[in-house]
Amino acid sequence: MHYFCVISLMCSLTGCFTCIFAGDSGVTQTSRILWAQKGKYAEITCNHDKGGFYFHMYWFRQQQEKPMVLIVYTSTTSELDYGNFSQEKFSVTKERGESGSFTVKNVESDDSALYFCAVSEHSDTVLLHC
Repeated sequence: MHYFCVISLMCSLTGCFTCIFAGDSGVTQTSRILWAQKGKYAEITCNHDKGGFYFHMYWFRQQQEKPMVLIVYTSTTSELDYGNFSQEKFSVTKERGESGSFTVKNVESDDSALYFCAVSEHSDTVLLHC
């Protein structure tokens, strides 16, 4: 079972802001609105109350009129997997199973998107990028 929180990062000439839309999924984000200046960074924190077996965390982005893409997969038990994305643009931390943070570095207008945090249970499934 996967649970997620939707984070919207909107950018304009004056700056960026983040709005959170979360249902009763048990996955939450700590600040409801986050402002970031262009050239600075925007950090999003994701927490869940699903229990200790939900230690996999995924960060997705969906830009306007584009499909949702996985930016990075994190786990407390394995290395980070950024797939086709750069660690110079995005970074994550995950020190505990119940929480993690995602950072967009050097924020610019192209970073406008919906950002999704998702968590899932431990399994023997391996995530592959083709």
